[in-house]
Amino acid sequence: MLRPSYTDLMKVVNSGVDENEEPVVNSRYSIVMATAKRARQIIDGHETLAEASCDKPFSIAVEELYEGEVQILSGEED
Repeated sequence: MLRPSYTDLMKVVNSGVDENEEPVVNSRYSIVMATAKRARQIIDGHETLAEASCDKPFSIAVEELYEGEVQILSGEED
């Protein structure tokens, strides 16, 4: 089982959003897609920003999101 859970990750990612604003991540699909994109960046040689308990790129990406080291931007902010 993935730790932290999808819902925990969504809470962390959306924690900086005001009540009147739309959340950064609306679904599990969105959080998985963002994490997979970051994992591909790590595979391609980008520097890791968090210490993870294992060396799998997806696990590292999850830990980076959970620790707030990586921000998810909307398509408008790219």
